Amino acid sequence: MTALDPVILFFLFGLTAGLLRSELKLPAALYESLSVFLLLAIGLKGGQGLATQPLAPLIPQIGAVILLGAAQTLIGFVVLRSMGRFSRADAAATAAHYGSVSVATFAVAVAWLGARHIDFEPQMSILLAIMEILAILVGIVLARGVSRDTDWRALGHEAFLGKGVTLLLGGMAIGWAAGPEGLAPVKGLFFDLFKGVLALFLLEMGLIVSRQVGELKRRGIFLIAFGLGMPLLSALLGLGTGLLLDLSVGGLTLLATLAASASYIAVPAAMRIAVPEANPAISLAGALGVTFPFNILVGIPLYHGLAMQLAGTAP
Repeated sequence: MTALDPVILFFLFGLTAGLLRSELKLPAALYESLSVFLLLAIGLKGGQGLATQPLAPLIPQIGAVILLGAAQTLIGFVVLRSMGRFSRADAAATAAHYGSVSVATFAVAVAWLGARHIDFEPQMSILLAIMEILAILVGIVLARGVSRDTDWRALGHEAFLGKGVTLLLGGMAIGWAAGPEGLAPVKGLFFDLFKGVLALFLLEMGLIVSRQVGELKRRGIFLIAFGLGMPLLSALLGLGTGLLLDLSVGGLTLLATLAASASYIAVPAAMRIAVPEANPAISLAGALGVTFPFNILVGIPLYHGLAMQLAGTAP
């Protein structure tokens, strides 16, 4: 469980190659295609989950995680702006990463629970997709700002019809309408190849981060503190939300893990499209360099222990 996922090693490979000033570089068109694929695939997976669940009982849970994701993003934005002195674009993009979720961290948590025969609610993958999209929308609003002069029509168009969000929402709609059986013919492309495409995407992310070494050095100490402190705070918010929803211990653990995780798939792709002035080195350094390893090495067992304590099932 503690071994680095191969996709993370691709990120480290790209980072090392960039730091060594290798000539390695992915074509811009390929990177754009990888971003489109990942956003659409994540939407399809969420929509497939929606198709297999009755929608009415999920409404309170969806509403709760919407509030949770929005609160996390807003808290992160305030901390980054006031304490980190980040620009509005950088603070909004980084906060969106932390208000969103990491599919890889979620997968590790599911495997961790499965190895211990701990059950959890099946709709957790649906909540994952909701939180992924919500943080992107809030991040875009925070980046663009709100005032008396705000063009709400233009802002709404960008938030709901921007390329990244459109792919996510469109993928969810297709997945819901087609269902698992309808998606079977494209499963080999969008589901089976997902991790390979993600590996190439993170290779390019590593190269991007390597070009921002100066920025990383300048903000390194604060990013480490934020990358450790924000997931702990978010996990507590997730546990509290899970208790209100009466989730099982496994469900509490997963919701805390989702809240504590930081996206490095959908949000980087969407923010690069919607907020191109944001520096990806900042958000990815925290999400990938600090928060991801913390969660898979220490966070998941910690969140499970807290869930057992709160549920009154601790030995």
